[in-house]
Amino acid sequence: MKKLVLMLMMFAPLATFAQQKFGHLNVQEVVQSLPEFIKAQGEVESQAKIYDSELKQMADELQRKSDEYQKAASTMPEAIKKETETELQTLYQKYQQAQQDDAAAMQKLQQEKLAPIQTKLQNAIKNVGDRGKYVYIMDIGAGIPYVSTTLSTDVTAEVKAEIAKLK
Repeated sequence: MKKLVLMLMMFAPLATFAQQKFGHLNVQEVVQSLPEFIKAQGEVESQAKIYDSELKQMADELQRKSDEYQKAASTMPEAIKKETETELQTLYQKYQQAQQDDAAAMQKLQQEKLAPIQTKLQNAIKNVGDRGKYVYIMDIGAGIPYVSTTLSTDVTAEVKAEIAKLK
C-alpha cells in the first residue's frame, strides 16, 4: 500500500503538468500588423534619412577640403599647412561626434516610439494568458528551436484582437 501511495505521489506532478496550457505566438507578425508600429517605423526611418543626409553633407565637405589640401599642400607655407591640417582634424572630429550623437538620438527615438507599442503588446499577451489560463506563452519568432504546435495553442489572433481592444 505504501508503494502505491508513493507511486501516486510521484506521478501526481506529471498529471498536473499534463493539464497545463501553453500558448505560442509570433510577436513580429503581431507588431508589424499594428498601424501605430507602421507609423512609428516611418517616423524613425524619416529621421534616419535626415541624419544620413546631414552626415553625407559633412563627409562631402570634409572630403572636398581634404582633396584641396592634398593638391595644394606641396606649395603651401608651413603655417598655413598646419592651420589647414588643424581645420581638417576639427572637421573630422565634428563628423565623428555627429555620428555618435545621431546614433544616440536614433536609439532614443526608437525607444520612445516603440515603448508604448511594447507595453501594449505585453499587456495584451498577459490578458490573453490570464483569460485563457495559460502557464506560458512563448514567442516562436524568437529563435526557439522547437515548439510543439499540437501541445501548444497559437494565440497570435487572440493577441491581435486584444491589442485592438486596448486602443
